[in-house]
Amino acid sequence: MHTAHITIMGLGNLLWADEGFGVRAAEQLFARYQLPANVDVVDGGTQGLLLLPYVEEADRLILFDAIDFGLTPGTLKVYRDDAVPAYLTAKKMSLHQTGFSEVLALADLKGNLPGQIVLIGVQPVQLEDYGGSLTDAVRAQLEPAIQLAVQQLQDWGVSLSPRQDDDRLNHASLDMQRYEDERPSAELACRIGDDRVLQGEG
Repeated sequence: MHTAHITIMGLGNLLWADEGFGVRAAEQLFARYQLPANVDVVDGGTQGLLLLPYVEEADRLILFDAIDFGLTPGTLKVYRDDAVPAYLTAKKMSLHQTGFSEVLALADLKGNLPGQIVLIGVQPVQLEDYGGSLTDAVRAQLEPAIQLAVQQLQDWGVSLSPRQDDDRLNHASLDMQRYEDERPSAELACRIGDDRVLQGEG
């Protein structure tokens, strides 16, 4: 009997505030639960077409991402199957969404699209804060997003147990608390550009 291969993928960029939601959700789910061998958790970041092999080998795919649904900032939404590519291409916030919508289209063209796709997305509050972490409204949706993924896994017959080791998805230097604690002040790291460059001539 074939055991379905399930991939959980966090998309986004940790360096741009709420763009990091998908990766942070994947990190926390991985850190919290011991998953069976048929379930992989992937930091998809902004890798675009390089993610095609991960998508093609999955029978079922769960995506975490920050998506501009045009809703109230901080709103959490779930979309499934045919609706997922439509929302990834409706209003692109960043290049990674363009790349990943192409990944799904290419997998579909090759006949290797996962049989079931679930997108767990949040409406971002802030995307222009370079080096910033998640805003409070988006951070508050991490736990509900993880629980939605856990429920979906359980609906697919996946047994979850608490992680017994301290294994992590990403390097310790990317830990959210450490990332926030070690962020330079605005005075030390200008986040809007250098005045010498921004000043107009004359």
